[in-house]
Amino acid sequence: MANHKSAIKKYKRDEKKRLINKMNKTKMRNQIKKFKKEIEAGKMEEAKTMFPAVISIIDKSNTKGTIHQKTASRYKSRLTALLNKSGS
Repeated sequence: MANHKSAIKKYKRDEKKRLINKMNKTKMRNQIKKFKKEIEAGKMEEAKTMFPAVISIIDKSNTKGTIHQKTASRYKSRLTALLNKSGS
């Protein structure tokens, strides 16, 4: 544990931010898993209605700084390709 007052404050702040990032990332990953399960099950209508919500969560995670912009773009690109491939 840190000894200086400023280092203690930074530790506490970083710990809160880590938990927030973890929560955002978990929420995003769970939505992606649900989306992929819908596609695997062949429920294309549910997957198409779920798609904008999944993209929105990925964008929010990017905006909040939880994931990098290129990571968000990669997720969105792969999910879009998966939806288009299974739709045809």
